[in-house]
Amino acid sequence: MTRALWFAVLLAAGCGDESQGEPDASVPTPDAPLPSLCQPAALRADLAWFGNNRADLTSWIDAKGCASAGYAATKKPVALFDWDNTLSKNDFGDALTFYLIAHDKVLQPPSQDWKQTSKFMTDAAATALTAACGITVAAGQPLPASTNAACADEMLEIYINGTTRAGLAAFAAWDYRTMEPTYAWTAQLSAGYTHAQLQTMMVQAVTPQLAAAEGATQTIGTHTGLNAWLRIYDQQKDLVHALQTRGYDVWIITASPQDAIAAVSQMAGIAPDHVVGIRSITDAAGKLTYDFEGCGPIADRADTMISYINGKRCWVNKIVFGDATAGAINRRPVDQRAVFAAGDSDTDADFVRDAQYKFILNRNKKEVMCYAYFNEQGSWRISPMFIQPKAALAATYPCSTTACKDSTGASGPCRDEAGNVIPDQRDTVH
Repeated sequence: MTRALWFAVLLAAGCGDESQGEPDASVPTPDAPLPSLCQPAALRADLAWFGNNRADLTSWIDAKGCASAGYAATKKPVALFDWDNTLSKNDFGDALTFYLIAHDKVLQPPSQDWKQTSKFMTDAAATALTAACGITVAAGQPLPASTNAACADEMLEIYINGTTRAGLAAFAAWDYRTMEPTYAWTAQLSAGYTHAQLQTMMVQAVTPQLAAAEGATQTIGTHTGLNAWLRIYDQQKDLVHALQTRGYDVWIITASPQDAIAAVSQMAGIAPDHVVGIRSITDAAGKLTYDFEGCGPIADRADTMISYINGKRCWVNKIVFGDATAGAINRRPVDQRAVFAAGDSDTDADFVRDAQYKFILNRNKKEVMCYAYFNEQGSWRISPMFIQPKAALAATYPCSTTACKDSTGASGPCRDEAGNVIPDQRDTVH
């Protein structure tokens, strides 16, 4: 199938039944049991892997796969992947946000009050957005950011840097282990559209970026050098396939809006109903609101948790493992967790640590790299990014002092499973 035909199919799917991909839909059932014939696929020999990763990953996924003793097709082992920068090169959430702003898709908030878009937005940010975007556009109508550079610039500055153009904090008083307000703002800037409309916009946002040359950039407002290209990693797509042929139940857990990633997940071979991400609540007309579905101890519309660090664990436990209790925020018993997990960022630290086998792409993210290099129980493997890998970090990761953050955002040491401080780690995989 050609790339153009593929996206035509995705676009048609996005314009269909409003019930497809709904964040508040019931928990999907695992994939149907494998037929009696188990045919594990080998990882492709023509794709480059770092060091012994191909052999190690194969050994790991074989250990619990359909050819292993004790495998039960009615209780498949679970494999989890982050999406942005784990399955993909570059950030699909950024692509959607940039598209919404550049194509005048952001709607004027009710009463022209920007604080309604986020419970964590500061007065300074709301005032700056009102000054830049104005109050003449009626609530619920598109803001013409394509012709109002100040409006585009203010939204971009807040999204990219978490500050106003004047350098003032745009958000305050959030839990750093369950929320990242700038990530949440992508979903909140999508308010006013249906699930299907958001999925259509996502396909429109990423299609040109997947066809663009590596290194392509774009200008929105006066912001230059914004990323304008995306890829799906061939190695990761092949790994997904290898897991599926071994009878694993493979899921995506993302801090991007669930609707957005569900619109493109099949590019990596994962069904849309196996995507877990930010779940916006809809109003009576089926339009997305600024509020989120809750998880664990966090109620619907509290908006203090998204699928971010502790929140990713909670959402995995709630949706993948069916725990609808307040205890979903807690780590499950060893025999009730994922077998395999892959990530690239501190955002992924908790759900990856929970898995038996852990695979990390090195983007020099301090917390997760401290855990990965410490390699507790030999259960971590690291890979350079498959496209444009980063150079070696000159300094060691400050694992023993400041690499990890608590819920207040205060920096501190990273600790192993026994609570001991992890020593500083050198960056050796690049």
